[in-house]
Amino acid sequence: MLSRTAANLYWMSRYVERAETNVRLLEVAARQALLPDTGGGNRNEWESVLLASGTKPAFDQKYGEAVERNVETHLFFDLDNPSSVASCLTQARENGRIVRTALTTQVWEALNNAWSETRDLARQERSSLATRDLVDWTLRTTALIRGSMLATQLRNDGWDFMNIGTYLERADSTARLIDVKYYVLLPHVSMVGSGLDNYQWRTLLRALNGTRAFSWVYGGEVTATKIVDLLVLNRIFPRSLVSSVDEVVAHLERLGRAYGRTTDAQAAARSLSARLAATDAPAIFDEGLHDFLQDFMREVGALGIAVNRAYLSGDAR
Repeated sequence: MLSRTAANLYWMSRYVERAETNVRLLEVAARQALLPDTGGGNRNEWESVLLASGTKPAFDQKYGEAVERNVETHLFFDLDNPSSVASCLTQARENGRIVRTALTTQVWEALNNAWSETRDLARQERSSLATRDLVDWTLRTTALIRGSMLATQLRNDGWDFMNIGTYLERADSTARLIDVKYYVLLPHVSMVGSGLDNYQWRTLLRALNGTRAFSWVYGGEVTATKIVDLLVLNRIFPRSLVSSVDEVVAHLERLGRAYGRTTDAQAAARSLSARLAATDAPAIFDEGLHDFLQDFMREVGALGIAVNRAYLSGDAR
C-alpha cells in the first residue's frame, strides 16, 4: 500500500475517534456542572475540559470566559478549532474522499452523511440544540462509521492502518478523559473521597459507557481505585488504556508479518504494553494519577511519531 493511502486511512480513523472524545468531554463537564459548588465557587468544570483537550489557549484568545455555551461552540462547531467535532468529521471525510477507492460504499456514505449532518446542525439556532442532543448525535454517528468499517472493510493492510489510528487516538482520549477529573478543583483537599469526589468518578464512568461493565467486573462499592483499574488496566474493557495499546500492538504485528520487517513502532508499542502490564492501580495512585497519565500521553505521542516514520508519508492530516 502507498504510504499516502495508509496515512489517509490512519488519520481518517483518528479524526472519527477524536470527534467522539470531544463530546464525551462535554458530557463530563455538563454532568459535573449540575452539582452546586458547596466550596465557595473555585471549581470550573468547563475550563477543566479545555485544559484536558489541550485547546485552552486558543479558546481564551477567541472566547474569553469559559462558560457552557462558549465551550460547547468551541468543542463542537468551531472550524477554527482543529479538534472540534465539526473539524474532525470534516477532516475525516476529506481523508476518506482522497482514498475513496480504498473504502467500501457503506463506509464512505457514513462519512459523507456525518459531514453533511454536521453542516445542517451548524445552521440551526444554537439555543435549540441541547448539549445532550449533540452528545447523542455524535455517539450514534461515530458508531455508525466504525460499524460500517467493521462490517464491510477487507482485513488487509488498510484495515490495520485504520485500526492503528483508531486505537492510538482512543488511548490518548481515554487518558485525557481520566485526567479531566484532576483538572476539576475540589473545594478542599479534605473532600477527596467525599460525595462530590465519588460523583465525579461515577460521571467519568458514565461518560465512557462503563457503568454496566464496571458492575459486571467488580460489583459492590464504586471506588476510585476500581474505576482506574477498569479504565487503565483491564484488558476486557474496550476503552481501557491497556486494551487500546494491545490493539495497536496486534495490528503493528500484522503489518510486520505482512511486510516482512520489524520497525521501531513495533518496539515502542511493545514497550508501552509491557509498562502497563507491570503496574497496578495502587501503584498508579502512589506515583500520582495525573503524572502517570501525562507520561502515558507522551509515550502515545512518541508511538504515533514512530508509526508515522515507519509507514506514513507524514503529509496527510
